[in-house]
Amino acid sequence: MSQAVPETVGTSSGRQRSQRLTVTAIVVLALLAASYAINAADRQVFPVLLSSITQHYGFSLTEGGFLATIFTLGIGLGGIPAGRLADRLSRKSMMVFGIAIYSAFTILTPLAFGFADMAAYRTLSGVGESLQNAALFSAVGAYFYTRRSLALGALNVSYGIGGALGPLIGARLFTASGSWSLPLYVFGVVGFLFVLGILLVVDKGFTEAKDTGRAPPATSAERSQLPATLRNRNSVILCLTCAAAGLSLYSYLGLYPTFLQSELGLSVNDAGLAASMFGIGSLVASIPAGYLGDRYGNRIIIQLSFLCAIIVGALMFMAANTVAEQTALSFLEGAFGSGFVYVNLYAALQRSVRPSLVGRASGAFVTCFFLPSAFAGYLFAELVKSTGWAGATVVQLMLFPLIGAILMAFARLPEPAARTHLATRTATTG
Repeated sequence: MSQAVPETVGTSSGRQRSQRLTVTAIVVLALLAASYAINAADRQVFPVLLSSITQHYGFSLTEGGFLATIFTLGIGLGGIPAGRLADRLSRKSMMVFGIAIYSAFTILTPLAFGFADMAAYRTLSGVGESLQNAALFSAVGAYFYTRRSLALGALNVSYGIGGALGPLIGARLFTASGSWSLPLYVFGVVGFLFVLGILLVVDKGFTEAKDTGRAPPATSAERSQLPATLRNRNSVILCLTCAAAGLSLYSYLGLYPTFLQSELGLSVNDAGLAASMFGIGSLVASIPAGYLGDRYGNRIIIQLSFLCAIIVGALMFMAANTVAEQTALSFLEGAFGSGFVYVNLYAALQRSVRPSLVGRASGAFVTCFFLPSAFAGYLFAELVKSTGWAGATVVQLMLFPLIGAILMAFARLPEPAARTHLATRTATTG
């Protein structure tokens, strides 16, 4: 594909062919993004059902908090191996295999006998999610390398859609059927339908694209100066920042519906509505987050977003009491946490290494973001028991984002490719 383009540049047939390729890429991106929405829905529906699940099995708050975020242990453990595989094997096959794994274990979750096997199912579903995540973000980041942050932001919009629809649909299915098992069965089956769709529709020319050799001359020399290994200053700083972000964000995701129901007395439907606004916030913010990251650089966007998240977290767990206030704050948490921070951290880590290491950078992001997240719900629950919701909020929703903002002050990130390319074109035409 990359060899044919120069031969037809400037011709009518070349432009038509380029347009067809662009349309095809967008269609494929839309299908893959939709499959990622199911990934998000699987994650977000469980906390809404958690109160009923803990009552059914007799779990404690700490056990429930652990189950709400333990799937991120599987994501974290699978991240680095998945990233290495994404640089060596078919990304399409990895996506399909990953979706099949987490869909199967989502279906198995309601069949659990108790805490141990449910924790195992949740952890193994996370392994499947890590395979899909590393392969999907590597493929999209490589294919749309000049607008990497924007493309990853567009992909993360689907997470927002799934994060919004998961709690809403899950709550409605639960109230209509009286069964907390039904939503999990439904999302698991839909995941297998996407496996079939990807196998039939997605071409490997998209998923296996490499940005090496496709970069404009102005960025080729710059990229050759990037570290040839993940063991470099920027990558270490970014990985530590990912850990701080994951510990903060997943403490909210894991126990927020429980807080709304047990502390504020909201119904399951109201809690589901408030929790779904996290996904809406991610949906609305992801593309602007990517655009601003490409325009002004990832570091400043990440720092400002962390500071905004601190304010939102404090208001959410220490001040707001009504459904309206909580839905608004949950929206902002999704915008800053899953939109601005997640998208720009992912793009920054990919930009910090050479194109041949994009898969491994994606895997490192997955591990460093999600492995600490596995214990966020447990830690948050323990802090709630000893210090109350306010004390737990100070540690996990205020201190950890502050640490992340401070760490980013020491990062020295390269210029975004789109910004560098634009400057080169301006200088050339001028």
